[in-house]
Amino acid sequence: MPTPLDSIALSALLGEARTHSYWLPGEIPDSLLRQLYELVRQGPTAVNSCPGRFVFVRTPQGKEKLAPCLSKGNLEKTMSAPVTVIVAYDEDFPETLPELFPHADARSWYAGQSALITENALRNSSLQAGYLILAARALGLDCGPMSGFDAKALDEAFFAGTTWKSNLLINLGYGDVSKLRDRLPRLPFEKACVLA
Repeated sequence: MPTPLDSIALSALLGEARTHSYWLPGEIPDSLLRQLYELVRQGPTAVNSCPGRFVFVRTPQGKEKLAPCLSKGNLEKTMSAPVTVIVAYDEDFPETLPELFPHADARSWYAGQSALITENALRNSSLQAGYLILAARALGLDCGPMSGFDAKALDEAFFAGTTWKSNLLINLGYGDVSKLRDRLPRLPFEKACVLA
């Protein structure tokens, strides 16, 4: 049987972890971003489809390209973050299924079904974004996931001529805990859950 994580690990992943908007100076080495992806790619997705695609925006040129796509409220915190991950999905993910799910003809399940492809790509890339947040926290990074961007402009800036589409953004770095607000409430079990 799997052993549950201890309270320190649970606290680092979810209990005490916070969404950050203010960042301490310092870069994230590319080797850590590679380590992060190695963890993310292990998370389960439907038929092992792995539709998530990740652009690690970390250079001044990349941030300059990203800036016009952001809402006013997300501009400063994104420009100051060491890395901003564009979590995207590939609408051509069925083409990888013969490699990723070789024991069935899963590619044929999606043939000619663009709505099904988009639905599954969005759902499973969102799962992968959740894995990225947990993996980043496990590696000692802080996160600031967000929407608040012009998806059409971002797709034109970063994904023109491809089958990739943006899903959400996640800022990464080392958060300035002195600027955190009090934790907002969450719904209790009785309001959010049903035992059936």
